[in-house]
Amino acid sequence: MNEQSVKPSREILPLDRIKVRKDQILHHLEVIALPKSRVGAKLVGLYCVEKIDGGDAERSQLQQLTFQGKRDQGTGRPTKKERRDLDNLTGDEQSKDLII
Repeated sequence: MNEQSVKPSREILPLDRIKVRKDQILHHLEVIALPKSRVGAKLVGLYCVEKIDGGDAERSQLQQLTFQGKRDQGTGRPTKKERRDLDNLTGDEQSKDLII
């Protein structure tokens, strides 16, 4: 916050600048005003402005476009057909050799 490392309990004030690193992308937030009471996540954008550098914006778009080999939590083990589809997408030849 304002080019200093701070503890999470630090109070923020209007015009403070906050840097947050998330998923290898540096987000710059500038606090415009403080709400009088707690607000929902959808309304937070009214009180701050987010700025992302050009290079970081391109990197975030590339991360969204790349294949994520993760499955949704709770979906369980993939079926044989889903496993083959995943192998075809990733080009993983090693798992095909293991199936006898």
